[in-house]
Amino acid sequence: MPKRIPPLSDPQIRNAKPKNKDYKLMDGYGLFLLVTPSSGKLWRFDYRFGNKRKTMALGTYPAIPLEEARKRREDAKALLAHNIDPSGIKKAKKAAGEDADANSFEVVAREWHVKFSPSWSDSHAFWVIRRLEQYVFPDIGARPIGDLKAPDVLKVLRRIETLTLETAHRVKFVIGQVFRYAVGSGRADRDPTADLKGLLPPRSQKHHAAITEPKEVAGLLRAIDGFTGTFTVKCAMQLAPLVFLRPGELRQAEWSEFDLGAAEWNIPIERMKLKKRVKEYRAGQKHLVPLSSQAIAILQSLKALTGQSKYVFPSARSFTRPMSNMAINAALERMGYKGEMTAHGFRALARTILDEVLQCRVDLVEHQLGHAVKDPNGRAYNRTAHLSERRKMMQVWADYLEGLKVGAKVLPLKRVEI
Repeated sequence: MPKRIPPLSDPQIRNAKPKNKDYKLMDGYGLFLLVTPSSGKLWRFDYRFGNKRKTMALGTYPAIPLEEARKRREDAKALLAHNIDPSGIKKAKKAAGEDADANSFEVVAREWHVKFSPSWSDSHAFWVIRRLEQYVFPDIGARPIGDLKAPDVLKVLRRIETLTLETAHRVKFVIGQVFRYAVGSGRADRDPTADLKGLLPPRSQKHHAAITEPKEVAGLLRAIDGFTGTFTVKCAMQLAPLVFLRPGELRQAEWSEFDLGAAEWNIPIERMKLKKRVKEYRAGQKHLVPLSSQAIAILQSLKALTGQSKYVFPSARSFTRPMSNMAINAALERMGYKGEMTAHGFRALARTILDEVLQCRVDLVEHQLGHAVKDPNGRAYNRTAHLSERRKMMQVWADYLEGLKVGAKVLPLKRVEI
């Protein structure tokens, strides 16, 4: 007697997470959901016809919900009962231009994402497809992309706008890219987002909040040491002012990038903004961050907890993903610094005090910030440029912050020779 397969449920499908390779969630009677490493959820129907095993595509989730997938399975089984190959019927319809699924917005969007995402950062690739799945596919994902007009897209954007204007603008840009890809591949005539110019309120121009006054910095550092949330987030906040990298570069840090014995953190240039700004940087180069003794101590204490993960700061939900991009900002808000300090603000904190208080050389500070810095001949500094001076600067900086934290008297305008 064949083993009975428990049917799938909507929560089970919705919560299915990608793994390193494709895997199946069986619904029974030949229907299953194929979950891909790129977060795709694809309905498939296994059957036999003419003594051959075949697999038929039934669409993608959530554009095709569970009940619709089951209906398509039953339709296919009805054809089989009359000795008709359902895949043959589908191919005939596609040849006749009647298969809307093949040209649906979701199919085209996922095809575009697969084609271009390898050149993006992991974080950007994740959030592009996540926003499409969350905000766009449920509304227009199943519709033929060539039939969609500007009002259809505007309706989607208006709904997002009620939640977050910034995300609405980002989704509009992504939708436009998908449409332009569809135009190029002959599945749409034009990009309707061009007709929506000015219909969304403009983004508010705002700077990242940052504390730069030494006395206020001292209070912030003490508040971080007293943080009662997760240890991983606390360590990230403690390390942030010591390395003053971009938030994404910090939270995506991997243990393989660190040499604690040499007190160095070597960040692949591929995941830094510096790569896009300086043509002289080549694939495989790294941005070197000298580590102070205080930074080493934080990392050593953290390694006992997260050393088995690829990431130094893994997600609280899974060691296979980095910490959320909102974790540090949420922690700062919990500590009472909403509107005063952000994860990105640690860069402004360092830039201001290193220049105006410690009076360190600007080129050393800019190089350590990961900005494009060139030598007198107009060439990008290599990764080891002025390494001894930068090591000294980073230790002086860490000692200065430690002095602020414990309440030591710090002479604000004393020049430090670097």
